[in-house]
Parts: sequence; C-alpha cells; structure tokens
Amino acid sequence: MTPHILFEDNHLMVVEKPINIPVQEDESRDPDLLSELKIFIKERDRKPGNVFLGLVHRLDRPVGGVMVFAKTSKAAARLSEQIRNRTFEKIYLAIVHEIPTIKQGRLVHFLEKNERTNTVYVTEEANSAAKKAILNYELIETKDELSLIKIQLETGRSHQIRVQFTEIGHPLWGDQKYGKNLNKPGQQLALWATELSFEHPTKKEELAFFSNPPKIFPWNLFPNQKTASF
Repeated sequence: MTPHILFEDNHLMVVEKPINIPVQEDESRDPDLLSELKIFIKERDRKPGNVFLGLVHRLDRPVGGVMVFAKTSKAAARLSEQIRNRTFEKIYLAIVHEIPTIKQGRLVHFLEKNERTNTVYVTEEANSAAKKAILNYELIETKDELSLIKIQLETGRSHQIRVQFTEIGHPLWGDQKYGKNLNKPGQQLALWATELSFEHPTKKEELAFFSNPPKIFPWNLFPNQKTASF
C-alpha cells in the first residue's frame, strides 16, 4: 500500500485514509491502515527495528478522510492531551436523508455502546454506561431530498455522527448499520473527515489539513463543499 501522505516530519504523519479499511487490526484480520503505514515507513526508510506509530484518533471503517499519526511517544502524548482538552478540531462532511428543519444547531445525546453487536444507541443521562456526545452542524446545500451537512465534533464517541443524525430523523446516506430502512445494500456511507486542525506537538504552530470527498455519487451532487470553519 502506498499511502496518500498530506504532511510528514519527524513527529507527525498526516494521511488520507481510504474508505473501507480499518484503522487498526480487528476481528476481520483485513489489512489495516496502522499496520500498512508501519510497513511503508520501515521499507521506505530501511529501518532495521520496529517502527513506532501512535494512533491518537480513529475513523470508522467505511469513513475516509484526513488522519494524523504520531511518530514519537512525545507527539502521541501531546496530541492526546489536545483531544482531551478539545483543542484538536475535527470537521466532517456528511450527506443525510431529507432536509433538517433547523439549518444550524448543536446536538447533545447520551450514547451507550453494545460491544457484542458493535452498535451504539441513545440512552438516558442517568445510565452509568452512557457517554455524552456533542456536535455542531450546519446545513450547506440540499439536492433531491438529500442534504450536505458540515459537522464539528466536540466529542469523539464511537459512531457518534451516524447515531445522532439517525436519532433526529436524518440517517446518513448509505449507512447500512443505522439507516438500513432507507439505504440499499452496497451503498457507501457518505461521511468524510474533511478537516483536521491542531497545534504541532513540538513547534507549537497551528496546523490545518484538508481532504475532499471523492467525486462520485452522491458527493458529486454537491460541488459547494469548501466552506469556512465554525
């Protein structure tokens, strides 16, 4: 695998994750992005020993877009701290069914994950297993009863975007897990990690990286994908 590298230095590697590849090894034992990147670095740089590459955030398997990996333990720790402090900004684009009544808003839910089925559902705040999930969204454009939505995550819960939009009646196009009543088998989930911004772990510079969704259906219905940040 030859990765699409957006940026690299001694501390960071920023890449565009392909769709339908797991970020790290899972039960499927399919090739995963973390392992493939380690192999790539080892061969490219002719490293004799093991390659360190820290996973600091994740994307669901069907989701593509921009990701950062840490090449040192110091970088991994400092990026993880930014995530905890919510200064690590993640922007997504999604295509959802129907047109939201509220064009710009904030969604707050409490989510619980069923590890056995790998599904997430909305639950009560009082549930001790529940985790608070927060996102901000803005309607960018509509076409043929589909809506292009820009999303800023405040929290990084498993399947968060997919579950929260399903909860308000707007499942993502192509979501086979949470929108199977509206989507057809074989459709690709329309969710893309389009922007990532954070402080460089050693240089203290603000960095921002961008990745555009593929120009295929249904993304090609919406040419106006580049918008200002929240």
